[in-house]
Amino acid sequence: MRKVYVKVKAEFDTAGFLSPLSLTWEDGREFPIDRVLDAQRAASRKAGGIGTRYTVRIQGRERYLWFENPAWFVEAPR
Repeated sequence: MRKVYVKVKAEFDTAGFLSPLSLTWEDGREFPIDRVLDAQRAASRKAGGIGTRYTVRIQGRERYLWFENPAWFVEAPR
């Protein structure tokens, strides 16, 4: 697995929680995030790195999205 850095649109709610709204893939395709299911500090054991791991639903599928301040990444096959 490799780290793929992605562009993410996100917002802070009134409690200060950072919530991703959509991500833009390397080729420019934008995917709205249907729902944030979980957020916790975790390591990416497959691609390396540590940060806040968001479990998100995109197009009906669960995916992990990491915020490794100041960048966002996902795991992808090599």
